Amino acid sequence: MIIDRDGNITIITQEHPSVKTLVNNIEQSYDKFRPYHLIINLTSLEKQHLEDIIEFLRLSNKHRSDKKSFVVVSDKVNLDEMPDEIVVVPTLQEAYDIVDMEDIERDLGF
Repeated sequence: MIIDRDGNITIITQEHPSVKTLVNNIEQSYDKFRPYHLIINLTSLEKQHLEDIIEFLRLSNKHRSDKKSFVVVSDKVNLDEMPDEIVVVPTLQEAYDIVDMEDIERDLGF
């Protein structure tokens, strides 16, 4: 797990194939991630499935309820299969764009 900060955004990149382990590590260290928007970068993983993305659903719901963005970056899943409750995009730039758009929506009271 590689952790980078870019202003008010934390980018977590997973290097090893266990998404479940990544989710557990984030949950255990959640207090240090709570004040930041989170981008979970899974593009370095060879195989990804719908079940891998769903592992983040509980964490995403918790983080979004705190008025922070939670975006998963994956270029190896079918985006049409993803549940509406979690934001999944194929590139890191699109993740940044989502965070910016959601910040604007929060500022406008949506």
